[in-house]
Amino acid sequence: MQIVRSVQEMQGIAERLRSEGKRIGVIPTMGSLHQGHLSLIELAHRESDVVVTTLFVNPTQFGEGEDFERYPRDLDRDKVLAQGAGTDILFVPDANEMYPEGYGTFVSVEGVTEILEGAFRPGHFRGVATIVLKLFNITKPHVAVFGQKDAQQLFIIQKLVGDLNLDVQIRVAPILRDVDGLALSSRNVYLKSDERLRATALSRSLKHAEARVRAGERSVVRVKGEMQEILRQADPMKIDYLTFVDPSSFREVAAIEPPSLLIALAVRLGATRLIDNILIPVP
Repeated sequence: MQIVRSVQEMQGIAERLRSEGKRIGVIPTMGSLHQGHLSLIELAHRESDVVVTTLFVNPTQFGEGEDFERYPRDLDRDKVLAQGAGTDILFVPDANEMYPEGYGTFVSVEGVTEILEGAFRPGHFRGVATIVLKLFNITKPHVAVFGQKDAQQLFIIQKLVGDLNLDVQIRVAPILRDVDGLALSSRNVYLKSDERLRATALSRSLKHAEARVRAGERSVVRVKGEMQEILRQADPMKIDYLTFVDPSSFREVAAIEPPSLLIALAVRLGATRLIDNILIPVP
């Protein structure tokens, strides 16, 4: 596995690979890799000739008071995991390489970046869209792989690619969960033992909603109320949002209708904020 730290070097490598007819797959990450990330790398490995995994804790997507400084970082461990999953090139730039002195250009995807995560984390998706576009320009991928767990981010990136006519295919990997149902996340390491136990209420509430919809329930009010009760039983837990949206537009819906429904939620347990979601086919 080759480790690259320079933007210019990475662009040169990508250009050479393309000229040789190689298909490039990229997985943008902030490091602290877990099995969820590795599943993305493995999917890219199946769909490309050369896999580039990027490790960069992007400062522009963290707001004031968020966990940028304490975000988990373990480069030595990430190197081992990335290589074992099939990474050919590990792109590990530093902040000055990505945002040199005088940097002042940002990307804003209008309409969907101000709601849900965007409402609670102002400016977050501007930072996400900017770094993803920069990484695409640097690694020049044919395919990029993202996880369903960050559903709103995924929607925004798909819109970014479509609106700007980017020549990259987006592949989506399903959410991976631990044996207790908790969605894998780098931030899970923040959870204390009792918080970890209570955090399973997220997946339990989502699975409950899925069962109710599959059984024929079509009332958003009823299903949401039942989910809120499951979450409240995990007290103390603060619900930032619990919303039912149309996955094709990410707009909130008032009724459960075909062909599908996305339920997304964000909760806080102590100092840790977790997100989760489920995509449900509606008969």
